[in-house]
Amino acid sequence: MARLHQKDYYDLVRTTNWTPKYVTEDELYPEHLSGSRGIPMAKWESFDEPYKVVYSDYVATQREKDAGAYSLKAALERANYIDTADAGWVSTLQAHYGALALAEYAAATAEARMARFSKAPGNRNMATFGLLDETRHGQIQLFFPHEHTKRSRQWDWAHKAMHSNEWAAIAARHMFDDMMFTRDAMSVAIMLTFAFETGFTNMQFLGLSADAAEAGDHTFANLVASVQTDESRHAQQGGPILKILVENGKLAEAQNMIDVIFWRTWKLFSVLTGPMMDYYTPLAHRKQSFKEFMLEWIVGQFQRQLEDLGLSRPWYWEQFLRDLDHTHHGMHMGVWYWRPTVWWNPAAGASVEERDWLEEKYPGWNKTFGRCWDVMANQLLNGREDRTLPATLPTICNMCNLPIVGIPGDEWSVKEYPLVHEGRLYHFGSEVDRWCFEQDPARYQGHMNVIDRFLSGAIQPQDLGGALKYMGLAPGEIGSDAHNYGWVAGYRQKAAE
Repeated sequence: MARLHQKDYYDLVRTTNWTPKYVTEDELYPEHLSGSRGIPMAKWESFDEPYKVVYSDYVATQREKDAGAYSLKAALERANYIDTADAGWVSTLQAHYGALALAEYAAATAEARMARFSKAPGNRNMATFGLLDETRHGQIQLFFPHEHTKRSRQWDWAHKAMHSNEWAAIAARHMFDDMMFTRDAMSVAIMLTFAFETGFTNMQFLGLSADAAEAGDHTFANLVASVQTDESRHAQQGGPILKILVENGKLAEAQNMIDVIFWRTWKLFSVLTGPMMDYYTPLAHRKQSFKEFMLEWIVGQFQRQLEDLGLSRPWYWEQFLRDLDHTHHGMHMGVWYWRPTVWWNPAAGASVEERDWLEEKYPGWNKTFGRCWDVMANQLLNGREDRTLPATLPTICNMCNLPIVGIPGDEWSVKEYPLVHEGRLYHFGSEVDRWCFEQDPARYQGHMNVIDRFLSGAIQPQDLGGALKYMGLAPGEIGSDAHNYGWVAGYRQKAAE
C-alpha cells in the first residue's frame, strides 16, 4: 500500500477538537487549567507549529538518537575518562546532573498539562511528543551518571538533589514549580517552552556540548546534543501560543509572564551555567565566556524572536546587560566560599593564568573580584584554610532563593531591596526580584528560603553543622575545593619572584 506524504494528511490527523455532548466545553477545559482567557476555540485552532512531526517519524528519529548516545557511552566506558578528567570538569557534570536530571523528568508533567488542557489541538499534539521527550531526558540523564556512583557519593545527587533541602535545590525547585506545576496550560507554553527552553536551554546544552567536546568528554557532548535536538523542537510550542494571545488583545499579559520568568531563569543560570563556563571548564577548553554565550544566544537570538512576535524586551533589559559582567562572578565566589553546602566540588578557577583570561573577558575583574581571591589565596598560603570556610549562612533573596551578590572592591554595589508585605519583611537581591514578587504576592508569600527556616528554628542546631544535616549533606557528599587548592601554587611562585 502506497504511503502518503506527511503533508497530505498532517493537518487532518492533528485537528482533534470536537463538540462535547456529555459535558460543557468549560468542564472539558477548566479555565484555571487551560488558561484560554476567553479566547474562542476557533482562534486556538489556528495554532500552527513550525516543526511538524508524526509518531512514526518521531519514534524512528528518537531510536537513532538513543542508539547513538548509549552506544557511544558503552564504547567509551573502558577508557575511564572520568578518572583522568580535570576535577573542575567533573564538578561541572555533577552540578549539571543534580540540578537538571529530575527537573527534566518533572517537565513531563508540564507537557502533560498542555497535552490534556490546551484548547489548541496542535499544541496538544506537540505537547504529547514533548512529554515523551522530557521523560527520555530525565531517564538518560539519570542513567549516565549512575555508573559513577562507585567513584563518589556526589554522583548520586543526580537523583537525590531535588528530593533534598539543599539550598541550590530549593532555588531550582521554587522556579521550576512556578512555571511548570502551578500554571495553566497557556502559561506553561509561554514560560517553559518559550522563555526558558527557547531562551536559555540552548545555551546550557549547546554551550556545554561544545566545551565537553573540547575537553574530550565525547560521551557528555553527545548526550546533551541529543537532548537539545528534542528541546529545539518542542520549545516551538510557545511561539504560536504567544501569536494567538497577541492577536486577541492579551499582549500585556503575555509580556508580563515573559518578563517574570526570564528574570527568574537568568538568576538560576547565573549560579549554574556561569561558573561552569568561566571557572570549572579547564582554561584550554573554554570555547567562549559565559557573557559571550549570553550575548549570542539570549541578547541576539531570543531578542529577535520577541520582536518577531510583536513583544518587547523586558523592561529591565539594560540592567540585565549590566549584570552579565558581574552577577555570575559573585554567585561563583559565594558557591566556592560556602562549598560545604553543595554536592559538588567547586573549582576556584582563579589561578594566575585563569585570572589573565578573566581580565581579558571581563575588563576590571582583577580590581573587583580578583581582590577577593587575593585574600583567599593569601589565607591558604598561610595555612589558614579555616578562614576560607563559612561560619554561618549568607543572606538569600526571597524571590530567586539565591545569595544576594554585587560588585566588590571600590565599586561596591551589594544592596538588598526590602519589602514589607502583610506584616512580613522580605529581602530581595534586586529591584527586579522585588518586582517579580509584587506581580503575584499570593503565589510567593508563603515560601520560606533556607535562611527563613534557619531563623525560624526549623534547622537545629542553628549552626553550619545543623544546616548541612538539614540539607542532607553527609560526609563524602560535602563539597570541597575541586583541585585541592593546587591553583594557589602560582600565587606562591609569583610572591617568591
